[in-house]
Amino acid sequence: MRAYLLICITLILLSCSPKSPLILASDYYRVVLELEDSEELPFVIHVASKDTIKVFNAEEEILVHEIDYRNDSIFIQMPFFEGLIAAKINKIGFKGLFIQESLERAIPIKAERGIKERFTLKRKSKPIDVSGTWEVRFSGGSDDKVYMGKGIFEQSGNHLTGTLRTSTGDYRYLEGVIDGSIFKLSVFDGARALMFKAEGTDSMLNGTFYVGNHHKKKFVAKRSTSYTLPNQEHLTYLKKGYSSLAFSFPDENENLISLEDKRFKNKVSIVQIMGSWCPNCLDESRYFARYMQDHKDKDVAFVGLAFEVAKTPEKAFQRIQRLKDGIGIRYPILLAQYGGSDKVLAQEKLPMLNHVLSYPTTIFIDKKGKVRKIHTGFNGPATGKKYLDFQYQFEHFIDLLLMEE
Repeated sequence: MRAYLLICITLILLSCSPKSPLILASDYYRVVLELEDSEELPFVIHVASKDTIKVFNAEEEILVHEIDYRNDSIFIQMPFFEGLIAAKINKIGFKGLFIQESLERAIPIKAERGIKERFTLKRKSKPIDVSGTWEVRFSGGSDDKVYMGKGIFEQSGNHLTGTLRTSTGDYRYLEGVIDGSIFKLSVFDGARALMFKAEGTDSMLNGTFYVGNHHKKKFVAKRSTSYTLPNQEHLTYLKKGYSSLAFSFPDENENLISLEDKRFKNKVSIVQIMGSWCPNCLDESRYFARYMQDHKDKDVAFVGLAFEVAKTPEKAFQRIQRLKDGIGIRYPILLAQYGGSDKVLAQEKLPMLNHVLSYPTTIFIDKKGKVRKIHTGFNGPATGKKYLDFQYQFEHFIDLLLMEE
């Protein structure tokens, strides 16, 4: 209810009823989200036409087509995710809110026309060199959790791109600058708004990781060519006494689906624990949809188990269908949970697992119904070679299971 009222109030405040709707001029815009500590998370968009906007994150381009102009306001619905930009158009761009209704979050946002640079360089000193791999330790924050990451950065002069991997997935396409000894990276994709800011040397960084305007953690990074994260195939496993997976969840037509159904008999089955709100799940789902399209002749069945943040089953299925339509998913995605993505509750729905550590988590089941492997998280295309390695290992393991009697 709070989120619903927030959106209603936003719409009322932003609309003033001029004679005809104002339209953003075709141009580049530097967009800024206002974070804690008076920090700003920037990204760049290009308004190509009234009906098309591109959002840039390093080599990724996100095409946005759900754009609504009303009076003096613009409403930009990001693809796949529920994130909505609701803003009032002004002389230089727009100003308003980035809203995530289910999470009851809103971040002030503004845009300025004619600027293509994500970050503005302020220092004249020679930039430090952070290209390569880094061991990263995150700590503090409201949850007080400590976890590790692996930074993978590419630097050209002051320009910086790359990603950070953790045991539960990667932070996708990061882009930023090295401004003297200051390190800045950010990403905005409609689901997550992340920024890393640090100061340091060629071998050590100390900084803060911002997740929207609701969460932040400290991090320390040190250059390391040998650091490796835990094996993602050893983190989630079946509890003692179990050899198979069991569930029964509804599809969009209220049909209960389980692994006992005919569609899974004598097939290698892939169970995807996921959510339509999850960027790493989007990357994995894209790969699975493409795999299915390219291997129609193989006896492989996929099924998604969605743990949704939407408050009602109706909204949850709407968002699942939007994801399926957006990337051409042809396998069923069942609603395992709505109203939140709490991993403890998720594990209660699948009690044979030691825990649900990550969205996504992928479970490989052989033709006899036995769980043969569980992969925690997903290494998406931003991770480069790791993504290619995953694809090879995935397809090779599927082929081995298919050859079994």
